[in-house]
Amino acid sequence: MVSMMTDLTKTIEELNATIAALQTSIQSLKEDNALLLEENKYLKRKLFGSKSEKISSTDPQQLSLFDEPENKCKEELLEEITYSRNKKRFKGEKQLKLEDLEHVKELYDVEEKERVCDVCHSKMHRAGEEFVRSEVVYKPAKLYVKDIYRVSYQCRTCRKNNKVSIIKAGTPSPVIPHSYASSSAVTQIIIDKYVNHMPLYRQESQWKRLGLKLSRTTMANWVIITSKEYFIPLVNRMHELLIQEAYVHCDETTVQVLNEPGKEAISKSYMWVYSSIKESEHPIKIFEYKPDRSAANPQNFLKGFKGTTITDGYHGYSNIDGVINAYCWAHVRRRFYDALPSDLKDGTNTLAKEAVDKIAKLFVIEKEINELSAGEKVKVRQEKSKPFIDDFFSWCQNNENKVLTRSKLGKAISYALKYEKGLLVYLDDGYVPMTNSLDERTIRPFTVGRKNWMFSASTKGANASAAAFSLIETAKANHLDPYDYIEYLLEIMPNIDFIKNPKRLDDFMPWSDQTQSIF
Repeated sequence: MVSMMTDLTKTIEELNATIAALQTSIQSLKEDNALLLEENKYLKRKLFGSKSEKISSTDPQQLSLFDEPENKCKEELLEEITYSRNKKRFKGEKQLKLEDLEHVKELYDVEEKERVCDVCHSKMHRAGEEFVRSEVVYKPAKLYVKDIYRVSYQCRTCRKNNKVSIIKAGTPSPVIPHSYASSSAVTQIIIDKYVNHMPLYRQESQWKRLGLKLSRTTMANWVIITSKEYFIPLVNRMHELLIQEAYVHCDETTVQVLNEPGKEAISKSYMWVYSSIKESEHPIKIFEYKPDRSAANPQNFLKGFKGTTITDGYHGYSNIDGVINAYCWAHVRRRFYDALPSDLKDGTNTLAKEAVDKIAKLFVIEKEINELSAGEKVKVRQEKSKPFIDDFFSWCQNNENKVLTRSKLGKAISYALKYEKGLLVYLDDGYVPMTNSLDERTIRPFTVGRKNWMFSASTKGANASAAAFSLIETAKANHLDPYDYIEYLLEIMPNIDFIKNPKRLDDFMPWSDQTQSIF
């Protein structure tokens, strides 16, 4: 009897253990199912839903929470179109739009035989002229060949004495020796690829329509040579100057390079971007190609930098000696936004919506103080933003254990708590922006172009692209037209020996007195 009771008790214990294990398994499966459903809804929203981070709200302030620069590009375009269609035109608006263009007067006259009065048949005399309208005329591109000759002079006296004395007129050095490339032709190729996002195979067709069979291989070689000879030395000098700044934005994105040593063509490489802050006296934007996403890349680039970096949470930026890491609140907000329900109209009363609303208050404050000085920003941030931030992180700590760790909301909370120290930096430094949006805007032209030309054929091409993007984006930041600036460089730099005169590089920086005086 005792033996039977013992066996029964043992069986019950085994059954209870099995039930507990099954319950644990069921709970795990439920969690996995919930995570899969969440991921499925998230991917559907990313694929078919709105790309904007705006959400519906009855709060008027909430409507402008996501008007910060990183999302403003498309919204500004839509707002501008809507406004221009509905507004009343003011007198002279058309003329104001056309005032910066060259105006060519085209006068229509009455034929001499028709200058007869219909009433008395007397000859009519000119009384004046009247303006009728303005039209914008498009003049298609046209190629021509510039054949360069030079005059030579010979001393005939020396010739009589069997001596040779000849002088020849000087000519400007070519952009590329032993090539028919001109500064304007190379500039057009560079601008079409890196500003207009036109891949070389499409440019090949365009040049053919203009009457020149110019292969994509030749164009690629022109870009690589000019970048190596002229652009990279300038970018290296810009790098030296950027390291002396007190603040640097950092970001990176993928790029595909086909003929990369030791790697498959489909593998990922990276384009890194480093920028000075908007308050910098000399705006600098530097792109750097690297074959991987190793933390050694930003560490090597920023070697010698002693200041504050504004970045996302990538660990590669975190272990640089003597550097303070300020993290981006837009990345925090985006993670909570991704955790919202698939139906954004019904996002109320959810933890994700609570977090988004809390962060939104910080963005409202930043928008209000955007034009203030650094000292004034710190004062407002301490008075208004800090209480909201303390409340936000307290909320994160209280809800950390209430959600699935592997869910999007759980990951968002963990991300915020992990990078809390870096997210607080901007409260004490008015020069530190709340987000890394400036660098994201800098890198956007590259990502747009990448969708068109897809990849770089070689590491030389990737390095050339990085140098070209660096000068183009830096020129834009210094209010220069990229075409004018690049053509200016290729026109003048071939005639200067920068190895013997390295200090001359400073004269060609977009902000230099020499450059600014020309444009």
